[in-house]
Amino acid sequence: MKKQFNNSTNVEDSTSARLTQNPCYVQCGDNLELLKSQPNESVNMIYCDILYGTGRNFGDYQDLKPIRSEIENHYLPRLIEMKRVLKQNGTIYLQMDLRIVHWIRVIMDDIFGYENFRNQIVVKFNIGGRGKREFAKKHDYIIVYTKSDNFIFNDKDIRIPYRSVISKKQDRPNITAEKLALGTIPTNVWDDIPSGLKVKKASDYPTEKHRKIIERCVLASSNEGDTVADYYLGSGTTAVVCKELNRNFIGCDINPKAIEITNARLYAVS
Repeated sequence: MKKQFNNSTNVEDSTSARLTQNPCYVQCGDNLELLKSQPNESVNMIYCDILYGTGRNFGDYQDLKPIRSEIENHYLPRLIEMKRVLKQNGTIYLQMDLRIVHWIRVIMDDIFGYENFRNQIVVKFNIGGRGKREFAKKHDYIIVYTKSDNFIFNDKDIRIPYRSVISKKQDRPNITAEKLALGTIPTNVWDDIPSGLKVKKASDYPTEKHRKIIERCVLASSNEGDTVADYYLGSGTTAVVCKELNRNFIGCDINPKAIEITNARLYAVS
């Protein structure tokens, strides 16, 4: 199916019919309005690098303040809608740092159910300074929930090589040559994804995440032809990854610059 990329700023034009007929596009506008226009159980997977609650003004957008009532007022209606549009075997990944993860976990437990909490992934970074008054903050969290016990997890698509020769041969005689070739499933501490000044970013967008983070989530929890949604699209890494991995995608960001960057990146993908 030919993929079309629509950067319409009029979210009222996003009818359920259009969403169903053409599930491959990005859009500028309020993600809550977009979510409300989507049909029930129309998305296979959701990944969002959400607003972190820093209180900072990034120039193109104002982040939420780290106030519980403000966080709840923003996320509660949106996460309710995300559950509604997610298919029964779908998975949702939400990335953030330590400022609001505890509040988001409580909200997600209430909406998706504690029994559908699957993991809290730590994404380690090697960037930034180290202060003298506290332990350095060097990681993000990705919290993972499903809609039911019947969810997609493609373990063979995300395996990584065994690292230690000792663990391969000496202390782990149960690891056969076949297992060694297959590799192992990553733990919930992701310290194998590059970070730092030597990592080339695709844009100058301040919150751009490394594509391998999103790639691992997409490969694990969706199949080719599925629809993946990112309602806090930013520089469009999720859309680019999905296009390259033969997934449909729905992207939304309230910042016109983010949509402009995303469309440029999409059209650059051969």
